[in-house]
Amino acid sequence: MNKKYLAAAALASLLVSCSGEKTVESEETVTEVAPAEEWIDLFDGQSFTGWHKYGGGEVGKAWKIEDGAIYLDAVNKDGWQTGDGGDIVTDEEFENFHLKYEWKIAQNGNSGVIFFINESPEYQYPWQTGPEMQVLDNEGHPDAKIISHRAGDLYDLIVSSEETVKPYGEWNQAEIIADHGKLELVLNGTTIVSTTMWTPEWEALIAGSKFKDMPGFGKFKKGKIALQDHGDLVYYRNIVLKKL
Repeated sequence: MNKKYLAAAALASLLVSCSGEKTVESEETVTEVAPAEEWIDLFDGQSFTGWHKYGGGEVGKAWKIEDGAIYLDAVNKDGWQTGDGGDIVTDEEFENFHLKYEWKIAQNGNSGVIFFINESPEYQYPWQTGPEMQVLDNEGHPDAKIISHRAGDLYDLIVSSEETVKPYGEWNQAEIIADHGKLELVLNGTTIVSTTMWTPEWEALIAGSKFKDMPGFGKFKKGKIALQDHGDLVYYRNIVLKKL
């Protein structure tokens, strides 16, 4: 018997005699937990860092920042979708995500948040590829007369299960959750649209919509996010995203 074994045995005997109890060998299992994805600010409240005009270039001067919100200065802008306005998009593309933001619209106003956009020269506008969660004054804008064009709708595709929008001039809390094809739209705490993208049913929705002749619409599983210039005063703030 070697000296190392005798020393170890003596130490074990000493420990038992000191405690007066039998020792039980136990194994501690350590489970590594991957850190949860953090919410990231798509808008820092002070600058257009992370955004650009769709098609390239800096954000147009008609888009301004005030009190931590992005707004479209419709009174002083040069036309709709032209000049110093235009839709603005994120620099980064997103695949599976949970987007949260707040919006308010002026009286008779129209705008929207568009996602899964493929920014390519062959597409002149974001809505030629990306679906839209509608932003609208339901009481004043004529688009509200179309059943799938009201605030919160998946524009021209799916009507909200209920209307939870607040009147013009008041802030609304909106969410877009896109997770491996499953899509949910939430407005003011209520899930109002739930569907699955890129299925035969999804293709049928597109075929029955105004987008039926747009070959790139609703096809991309990764893309940019846009705030739409529809020619009306609109505000956005607290734009955050979690990658899923």
